[in-house]
Amino acid sequence: MSSSTGRRRFLGGIAAVAAGGVVTAAAGPAQAGAPRAGRPLFLGTYTSQDGGGGGIGLATYDAGTGRITGTGTIDGVADPSYLALHPRGHTLYAVDEGQDGGVTAVRLADRRVLGRQSTGGAGPCHLSVHPSGRWLLSANYLSGSVAVHPIADSGALGERTALVTHSKPAPGPGQEGPHAHQIITSPDGRHVLAVDLGNDTVYTYRLDTAAGTLTQVSYASLRPGAGPRHLTFHPGGRFAYLANEVDNTVVVCAYDPPTGRLTPGEPQPTGTGSGTSYPAQILVTAEGGFAYLANRGHNSLTRYAVEADGARLRLLDTVPVGGDFPRHIAFSPDEQLLFAANQKSGSVTVFHVDHCGGGLTPAEGPAFAAPIAVCALPQ
Repeated sequence: MSSSTGRRRFLGGIAAVAAGGVVTAAAGPAQAGAPRAGRPLFLGTYTSQDGGGGGIGLATYDAGTGRITGTGTIDGVADPSYLALHPRGHTLYAVDEGQDGGVTAVRLADRRVLGRQSTGGAGPCHLSVHPSGRWLLSANYLSGSVAVHPIADSGALGERTALVTHSKPAPGPGQEGPHAHQIITSPDGRHVLAVDLGNDTVYTYRLDTAAGTLTQVSYASLRPGAGPRHLTFHPGGRFAYLANEVDNTVVVCAYDPPTGRLTPGEPQPTGTGSGTSYPAQILVTAEGGFAYLANRGHNSLTRYAVEADGARLRLLDTVPVGGDFPRHIAFSPDEQLLFAANQKSGSVTVFHVDHCGGGLTPAEGPAFAAPIAVCALPQ
């Protein structure tokens, strides 16, 4: 998809953030015979769309069976379409994907909203926490910019310390401007990388961990019209895999840790054929043996074998995701389960992950109903 009328057409009117957060009735129906205790699962949604949720969805999952049980909602957080946890696990962060974009911190001990800060841009769609736990990084899709906020010891956010707009190179075919889609820290912690769909570019920055400022050190250009969306690193730290939303490909990129330079390789197929697919997100297992790609139009998960110490992806097959428009996928912390948030069907599906052969087996039982499920974050 391209520009604000493509991927962003799924975002409706803009909702205002309430002053505080409360926990309300269950976000999804409790299931008979559900376990009395489970691991936490947080669900992102759009609150400004018809049929959307009322805030951040709360659920638990059984780590053995993958069964999900809804437990409530954290109100007072508008359009929390992407979520991230603090490395110490005490605070949850959410984007407010509105025209007046923001980021919100929620203390998990009592589910209290600690406050909201402006990202300085429109349509923030991704955020991540620097490994130090001191900085929150966010990407403004509609504005094509990235922002940095300091994180206090309490987990609360301070005022923005950096805002960088991607002004060049020129936008790709069919794009009217930059569209920052992701911002993450490299495995060695030396650099921050921002993926821009509009400019067909991945930017590398150096983060000043004292001042919270960003300095660009390099950028890598994809072929025009690729539409890069999400990047994930191989655990070895020398290669990364890039999902291209617009041209329906993946690219293996070489990464040089000392300089932060990313070098894209040749585009590879997703196994979804010639139809419209819109790859969304790519994951790689911690041992580096397999990678998984969510395909929205095809409604599938592509499996790749990772070879040559991360330098090569070998397409294995595609697996039906069991829902419509898988926007986000995530592993459980032990990587025994893979969760898929299916936006159009309003559901979360769960798979058991075979780390020997890379196979995905659907968890037993029906998909979990969640309003406009755009992010599923297991803890």
